[in-house]
Amino acid sequence: ITYVSSFSGGIGRATALALARHGCLIAVHYNSAASTAASLVDTLNAGHASPRAKAFQADLSTYEATRALHKAVVEQMGHIDILFSNHGITGLTIGRHGEVGDVDIEEFERVWRVNSGTSYLLAQLCIPHMETQQWGRVIFCSSVAANTGGVIGPHYASSKSALHGTMHWLAARYAKSGIVSPPPIHLSRQR
Repeated sequence: ITYVSSFSGGIGRATALALARHGCLIAVHYNSAASTAASLVDTLNAGHASPRAKAFQADLSTYEATRALHKAVVEQMGHIDILFSNHGITGLTIGRHGEVGDVDIEEFERVWRVNSGTSYLLAQLCIPHMETQQWGRVIFCSSVAANTGGVIGPHYASSKSALHGTMHWLAARYAKSGIVSPPPIHLSRQR
């Protein structure tokens, strides 16, 4: 089983370690935290005769890089059976007292592309294989800001809320194909 996500922080690292204990191969995605990714790969590969993990760099602010990440993982490790989409950015922080005009449409769309668009694209790229084998998992890591509005701003909160609607649709559509898409996981700290 191959598993892909962003593992530069606590939730991603803990998830990678947990899935590795269950025998999953781990594709460790990172953008700029190369040494953190390398350390995690070393930990995951320790004590194994053959590599169980490999790091992949990609700036997921573009759809082209997202497609290239998927292609590289498939070519080097095999098709993705479990997608854990844990990447994201906060963007500009305006807080609860900011003004609607404080976040211009370009910033709004940038945060949405990274937090929602690339998660959708990764699911779109992974599901055909999952459907062929009648088994797969798609997991999006969200935030409590999706339900509360959070403390960053409307661009971040709405980008995380969009993951919920996307996941509900995916679950309803692909459950019959053995692809279980649980509700998005909320981060423990509020953003």
